[in-house]
Order: sequence, then structure tokens, then C-alpha cells
Amino acid sequence: MPADHTLIEVELAGVNYADTHNVDNSYMTEAELPLVPGTEVYGHTADGRRVVAIVDSGGYAQRVAAPSRHVYDVPPDVPGPAALALPVQGLTAWHLLRTAARMTAGESVVVHSAAGGTGSLAVQLARIFGAGRVIAVASTTQKRALAERMGADAAIDGDHRGLADRLMRANGGNPVDVILEMTGGHVFEASLDALAPLGRLVCYGMASRLPPRPVQPGRLMSTSKAVVGFWLQHCMDRPELHAAPMEKLLQLVREGSLKPLIGRTYPLSRARAAHEDLRARRTVGKVYLDPAH
Repeated sequence: MPADHTLIEVELAGVNYADTHNVDNSYMTEAELPLVPGTEVYGHTADGRRVVAIVDSGGYAQRVAAPSRHVYDVPPDVPGPAALALPVQGLTAWHLLRTAARMTAGESVVVHSAAGGTGSLAVQLARIFGAGRVIAVASTTQKRALAERMGADAAIDGDHRGLADRLMRANGGNPVDVILEMTGGHVFEASLDALAPLGRLVCYGMASRLPPRPVQPGRLMSTSKAVVGFWLQHCMDRPELHAAPMEKLLQLVREGSLKPLIGRTYPLSRARAAHEDLRARRTVGKVYLDPAH
């Protein structure tokens, strides 16, 4: 094991939507065989530290070697499942709002897939950061109700047909300032239609596997809209962009201000089922694998 890595006995592995892209080779970087998916784990070190970590790959395992700079100690009063919701999805939600969208207090914020791991945290963080109105988008009545319990002011259906109008109606008839979008295709296009002048649409995924129509620069100039891409990978070589936010996220969990939505835990042997359920929108919150089974 390299000297700059830490060996971790894995108690839970996190499942992220990017993993589903990785295994069918539709992610932003080309997959190479042999492939063990997984980019985040919770567990303990040989000296008894409780930690969460981000790894390049191989998190679906009983033991991993993680880059020491991406290993974070978990406070005694933070449960492991809550901590594991933070390294990938918590940091992503943080940077979508703070770094990519540069959200300011009082702005309206739309969160697509609001009952998922990243979306459920983004709803709460938008409220913590002072959003004027938080609008959740989710696929079922139950998920929309869940988003409202987490702090959304309104929750609407995510069907792309009529979506732009529904987004603006949920914002009092006005276009919205910030939209966090990870579906692609027609949902991206409808979201852009609902964006206000000087608004920012942050694209951080393409769950539909359908790219939207190309956006012409002239359209952006004439409406003063911005489309911003975000990938967490670009933050991981800068400690101020991962270590400091992780410390703050853990603090918010300790205070009870941020409550990660704990979803289902699958045996490691059923990783495929976890991916299938995630892609079919049958999950809520953070999804886990238990490597002991």
C-alpha cells in the first residue's frame, strides 16, 4: 500500500448515481477493466479511527486503501450512515450552491431529484444558506411530501411536459434564480426556459442518458442566463474545497441543522439490484451496501 494511503475496514459503502454510469461506461471518464465500482466508504482504521473516505474506485469491498488526504474523521456523536452521506453527495450539494451557482440569500432555488441523496441535502443546505424560496422537483407524491418535510417551500412533479410553467407557478409566477439539474434531455431544456435573467442552471448529471439540444451562446446572451457544469472531481486536489466543507457539513449534522436522509442498505452481493432501483427511481436518500453480506 502506498505510504500516502490509509487502509480502511469497510462497514458501509456508498452508492452514487455516478456508479451506475461507471458500470455501463457512460460516465465522463472511460471505465477500464477490471472494474470495482464505488467511490466512498465508511469504516474504521487499524488504530480504531471512525472515518469516511473518497476513493478513486473500488469502494464496493470489505477493505480499501484510500488516499489519506481524502479520509475524514467522524465525530463520536455522528452515526456512520449519516457521515457517509456527506463525502460525495454532501460535498456535491455544497458546491452546487456555493461554488457553481454562487447562490446568495433571498434567491429562489430549484432542486431536481429532491428526494435523492444529493437533492435531499441540497434542499436543506439551500434553506441553511438563506434561499428565499426552495422548490423541489420529485417523481412521486410521497417523494414530494418528503422534500417538503425537509424544508422545501413547494414540491412539483418532474414530468418535462409543462415543467417550465409549473416551476414558475411554484415561484409565484416568476422565473427562478438557481436550478440544480441532473436529468438532462427535455428536463434540462424546460429548466432553462424557467430560468430568470442573470439566473444560473447548474448541470451535474445526465440520469436520463439523453443529452439536451445544444444551447446557442446567442440565446444565453440575449437572456443573460448562465449554464454551469459541475463535477466534484475538480475540487478534490484543493483542501480548501473538500476538507473545510466536510468539517462544516459534519458540524451541521452534529448540530441537527442538516439531517441526511438515510435510505436502504443492500447486501454487497446485491449491488446490481441497488443500481437497478436507483435508476428506476425506487430509492430515496442515501443508498448503501453492506460488505458483510
